[in-house]
Amino acid sequence: MTENNKKKQDEPKKKTSGEESEKEKKLTVEDKLKETEDKLLRSLAEIENQRRRFEKEIKDAFEFGSFNFARESLAILDNLQRAKNAIKNDNILKVNKDLDKFIENINIIEKDLVSIFEKNNIKKIDAEGKKFDPNIHQAMTEIEDQNSDPGTVVQVIQPGYMLSERLLRPALVGVAKKKDAKSEEKDGKK
Repeated sequence: MTENNKKKQDEPKKKTSGEESEKEKKLTVEDKLKETEDKLLRSLAEIENQRRRFEKEIKDAFEFGSFNFARESLAILDNLQRAKNAIKNDNILKVNKDLDKFIENINIIEKDLVSIFEKNNIKKIDAEGKKFDPNIHQAMTEIEDQNSDPGTVVQVIQPGYMLSERLLRPALVGVAKKKDAKSEEKDGKK
């Protein structure tokens, strides 16, 4: 009987270990399901993030794709303004009776170009009288000026431009500074 009892006692243990292996299988299937679900959610999140990145890149390409063209087009506007100033200051051309018509035509071309820039979100930086900002201004000279606070833009040498919120070209400016003590002494001696 002892052997039978041992067999009976062993049988339930076998069933218990069999039940445990089924539970382990269920757990592993459940774990695998959770793991697969987690991987699926992560993949979907990655796909969504990638879609957003691509949309941003497409938007930036449309918005800033013409960045180099716009920057180089600024030279046309600069040259028109230089030509207009040169013509006005030329003594030989000043006596020409058609000079006003010619300058008027240059002004029309200049206005058209500025209008095209504005339609394409290219705006001139308003610098004169503003506080110097190294993000949009490039200081070319310091000018002693008692009427302006130090660090204020008092002269615009070349205008700067922005394309939306991006800097196309910094404004080249002259910045006010206080008079030096040596300069004041020289002025006092004169």
